[in-house]
Amino acid sequence: MKALKSWVLHRQLDSGIELLVDQQHVFCISVLEEKLFRVLIQKNGQLALNRTWSIAPTGDVPWAGRSRLSMDGFSLPAFQLTQSDTSLCLSTSQLRVTIDQPLRLVWEYCDAAGEWQHLAEDRAQHAYQISPQGSGVAHYQRRFAADDYYGLGEKAGDLNRKGRRFEMRNLDAMGYNAASTDPLYKHLPLTITRHEGVSFGLFYDNLSTTQFDLGNELDNYHLPYRRYQAEAGDLDYYLMLGPQVLDVTKAFVRLTGKTLFGPKWSLGYSGSTMQYTDAPDAQQQLSQFISGCQQYAIPCDSFQLSSGYTSIGGKRYVFNWNRDKIPDPQQMSADFHAAGMKLAANIKPCLLHDHPQYQDLTAQGLFIQDSVLDQPEMSVYWDDEGSHLDFTNPATIAWWQDNVTTQLLEQGIDATWNDNNEYEIWDRGARCHGFGQAMTIEQIRPLMPLLMMRASFEAQQRFAPSKRPYLISRSGCAGMQRYVQTWSGDNRTNWQTLRYNIRMGVGMSLSGLFNVGHDVGGFSGLRPEPELFVRWVQNGVMHPRFTIHSWNDDQTVNEPWMYPAVSAMIRDVIALRYRLLPYFYTLLWQACQDDEPMLRPTFLDHEHDANTFAETDDFMLGRDVLVASVVEAGQRRRSVYLPDNGQGWYCFYTGQWFGGAQTIELDAPLERLPLLVRAGAALPMSAREAFVAAKLDTERELRLFPLRGMGCSVGVVFDDDGESHAWQDGHALQLNWQMRCDTQYIDVRITVTGDYRPAWTQLNMVLPQGEKRTLRVNGQLAAAFQLPV
Repeated sequence: MKALKSWVLHRQLDSGIELLVDQQHVFCISVLEEKLFRVLIQKNGQLALNRTWSIAPTGDVPWAGRSRLSMDGFSLPAFQLTQSDTSLCLSTSQLRVTIDQPLRLVWEYCDAAGEWQHLAEDRAQHAYQISPQGSGVAHYQRRFAADDYYGLGEKAGDLNRKGRRFEMRNLDAMGYNAASTDPLYKHLPLTITRHEGVSFGLFYDNLSTTQFDLGNELDNYHLPYRRYQAEAGDLDYYLMLGPQVLDVTKAFVRLTGKTLFGPKWSLGYSGSTMQYTDAPDAQQQLSQFISGCQQYAIPCDSFQLSSGYTSIGGKRYVFNWNRDKIPDPQQMSADFHAAGMKLAANIKPCLLHDHPQYQDLTAQGLFIQDSVLDQPEMSVYWDDEGSHLDFTNPATIAWWQDNVTTQLLEQGIDATWNDNNEYEIWDRGARCHGFGQAMTIEQIRPLMPLLMMRASFEAQQRFAPSKRPYLISRSGCAGMQRYVQTWSGDNRTNWQTLRYNIRMGVGMSLSGLFNVGHDVGGFSGLRPEPELFVRWVQNGVMHPRFTIHSWNDDQTVNEPWMYPAVSAMIRDVIALRYRLLPYFYTLLWQACQDDEPMLRPTFLDHEHDANTFAETDDFMLGRDVLVASVVEAGQRRRSVYLPDNGQGWYCFYTGQWFGGAQTIELDAPLERLPLLVRAGAALPMSAREAFVAAKLDTERELRLFPLRGMGCSVGVVFDDDGESHAWQDGHALQLNWQMRCDTQYIDVRITVTGDYRPAWTQLNMVLPQGEKRTLRVNGQLAAAFQLPV
């Protein structure tokens, strides 16, 4: 690597400035928004990759990518440029950067008093480095002892990334250690730094293998620093000022694209296991899952069809139905639909060399090509070798979408499960079509799963244009939230995984992936013992994605009824999930509309409370529900720190009130998940404990948790038909509620927006046990709100 040092001002633009560095490299600083700047280096005046697929401030990007130099979608506010003999200063009213000699940047923000305060700065020497002959880039910033680091998406270990080193090199990390394994499945090079009470984000728009060092490395010749390094591509980063962590997360989603608003049924329980479709009588095994749900009264909305349905021998062949295992796919789909369940089928982007269609696709040039030989690249895949589809080739996209339609959707499959899409191609020079502009795989490896899921997404859209698509993907990069729900991959069955998957899910949420979950019960290893299984399900039902999935080493299956002694507990907590589905659905809508994370660390809404930054097993579901999962064997009492929210917290079950800013002990019998609700909240709940069916969901309540003293709180409840796009045209139901409390009355006022009218016609109000104040609804003594006709 060679350091960039001496610079001169090359030119001023409407969007910022360009420097000429070491007489050959162009260093661009763009002012995109008042709190959003961008830094881009063009080595020798050229870009290594002239397009981006992650930056999407105006909606989706073209299939061939968005020009890396495009300013579309940004307001480009006015800025001030001042210059001295040795420095330049570029500023808006909120953020400013000073460029010093030798090349380094110092960042400041304007505080509430109008004073400029230090935010961040590059290392004093050799802050920017590029490879003269190769394609690597690096960026070094100062590291301060009090700084904390969050983000980076799906990472093992503690939520605070401080003091550790990470790599982004998408891997199929089956059976990973949730406390330590790195790298994992996804590529999200976003850090959120909390510096002296203010937060900023750094997003590096680079799709090559990447390393972050956040305090693991020391060098005697430099003050403490943090390091970003990429093996290829451009040094192109966005700095976004919070000032709070939540502001950074929301700004990042606005930068990379809105969260998909999936159908309501996608929030229900989804069954899955490898064992069913691996069995020689797979269709019968799948039928028995339907019977089991009915026998044990387990509500279920979907089933994820693992890849065994495609098998020939012991291997997987995408878009190939094994008719010995599943003689009649359409009948199988019909059986699930009759039970109220949708089907999501597993699909993979690599064809083994003996796949029935391999030679035909080779002739058509649909695979990524070897870097040297005139043939498809060949990679290890599913106990053999195969070639990966090139989704930067429009012909590949068309072939894929045709097969998704004919082999899946026309067979009654409702959704695609885009799996094993890490693209572990280690021939760095393997050639990709690049939509007519050739590129190598080392530049874009995480892009392939993004384009794969988009191809599946659009196929589903075309097949059922009136319905909102639902898709799943394991791997991906920034922007994947535009298309899919995701999860933390093939976890290992043990208590440690349960604990650290919580942090992993919250880390993804802080990094813009709001619709997430885990393989409940553990995917690999021995079956979970009954206590672990109960606690895992209790935790799992409080995540947006709730799926029990397994490939147990002992050939057992994780099913809700696997242990008769605890099956009633499992059934009850799944029923609780379904009763809370109106709350989950409102959260999903808010994630799409307002970029609000569904899973939240306790500090996200309580930054003023320093205690919330301690590592914890607790998390928030929305702003209102504090989930205190039990993650230790034998634990029947749970210590919970209650954030200082100014109003206190209620026990969800008993209605007991607790003040904030204290640690309390809650009973945690095996049959109960400790839950607390913010005072001032109101949770919409359903009486239905069965699969999602809008016409059968006839009862709704608003569970009130009023302020203890005087004050007012507000909130919203959202509902619609649960599957169409009509909500975008106002055909939905939005209830805006206000709850005003004093010593005598609890006054709830509700206003209605939208013309959708659900099967339920009134909203029943439920107060905590022991609440003595009089309830009034829209000024009348009443216990319910009647929807207008």
